[in-house]
Amino acid sequence: MQGKIAKNTLMLYFRMLLSMVVTLYTSRIVLNTLGIVDFGVYNIVAGVIVMFGFLNNAMTASTQRFLTYEKAKDNLAGLKKIFNISITIHLIIAVVILLLAESIGLWFLNTQLNIPDDRMIASNWVYQFSVISFVVSVYFVPYNAVIIANEKMNVFALLGIAEVALKLVVVFMLLLIDYDKLIVYSCLLLIVSVLIKISEKIYCSLSFDESKKNRFEWDSDLMKEMGDFAGWNLFGVVAGVGYSQGINIFLNIFFGTVVNASRGIAFQIQGAVSSLITNFQIVLAPVITKNYARNEYKQAFDLVFSSSKLSIYLLLIFSIPLIIETESILMWWLKVVPPYSVIFTQLIIVDLLISSLSGPLHILVQATGNIKRYQILVSGILLLNVPFSYLFLRLGYSPEITISISIFFSALALFARLFILHLNMKFPVTEYLKKVVFRILIVAIFSWIIPYYVSVYLQEGIFNFLIIFIIAVISILISVLSLGLDSVEKKFVFSKIRTFLNKQL
Repeated sequence: MQGKIAKNTLMLYFRMLLSMVVTLYTSRIVLNTLGIVDFGVYNIVAGVIVMFGFLNNAMTASTQRFLTYEKAKDNLAGLKKIFNISITIHLIIAVVILLLAESIGLWFLNTQLNIPDDRMIASNWVYQFSVISFVVSVYFVPYNAVIIANEKMNVFALLGIAEVALKLVVVFMLLLIDYDKLIVYSCLLLIVSVLIKISEKIYCSLSFDESKKNRFEWDSDLMKEMGDFAGWNLFGVVAGVGYSQGINIFLNIFFGTVVNASRGIAFQIQGAVSSLITNFQIVLAPVITKNYARNEYKQAFDLVFSSSKLSIYLLLIFSIPLIIETESILMWWLKVVPPYSVIFTQLIIVDLLISSLSGPLHILVQATGNIKRYQILVSGILLLNVPFSYLFLRLGYSPEITISISIFFSALALFARLFILHLNMKFPVTEYLKKVVFRILIVAIFSWIIPYYVSVYLQEGIFNFLIIFIIAVISILISVLSLGLDSVEKKFVFSKIRTFLNKQL
């Protein structure tokens, strides 16, 4: 089992590294080509579509959970039925999102957002391309869920690499085409999205029995069961949308598109860094769910413990030097750094570290299917980001206050997750705090000290960042091996190192 997890993780990490490099490179070109205003316009306009995606995101989690659960039971008939019903549900969702986007969304875009008058036509084109892209992605969600449920991470990785490569081509085409570059950029991204989704469908139709002969199917009882699960997930996704896009709109209303551009830059860095553990947790999700479906609770708990620690340790390798040298990195990367980008980036990375710790806990709750109390409490806490952010912006605070508020509620939500898990399945909270949270804090503190003090005596520059990065990696490795792992984990790590060295000799 551990070997399969490691193999799948390595495949996704190769995809992640390529994606991170290309994303950071292309972001710089796109920002310089579009300009700060158009870059901000793209972030706020495309973000409006994401607000209608809460239905789709809720059903995505539901589809993956039900497919993985049936997969653990080797129930092909059940798999086919769930897949067909998922296709039907996602078609309905796509139609609903299209109607909402072309009515409420279009009204909001043209009457409420703070967009320069001379960019309104381009903004409407961006909006329509984004609507089409999103509706297509909604319909094809079940195919992506099938790939993950079958743990075909090599295919998942290859499709991701193909998408990254096509987006790189888009950036180079953007430099060559002499037309409104904001419109061209949005149109080309739509084409890339459609090509990738069609490729997913073709692969699934050829490879998996449950999706070979899909058809629209209606089963009221099963649709109700999946709908109830998705309905409570919906509450959680609304909280996420409220933070990511609702606050983005608040910032646009109070400060304009330049601050949206700054936040967009920070979130692109967050996306690149978070992919370090997102891919890892994608691999874990079907494994934890299958363990729970087989009543192997001890194995599921052990995976949550180990993956929580490993997720943060992986993030720390990049987060520590990134926080210390944020300004130097942005100057080297972008040349022209929008206002607030530095503080946005630093605070968002801190928020990411806290929220990433909750990832494996969320996977375990999803596996149980008992998510009502969890979503009411946790999502209710996260939704508080919206009114508190608006209140503080209304009182005259600067834009970064929105992320400081998010950090507070992310920490509060972590403890709420532990509380609900203990109520639902007697999750060992005290043991988790001692073996996971405490060890992570110790590793983070000891890993931070040396790189920070070295940075004090170095001048700003990309070469100095590389020095800080190397020192941080060494510091984190030493801290993890000496303080961050329990005896069983140390034994496993050292055995893998010995095996690797023996193969090289």
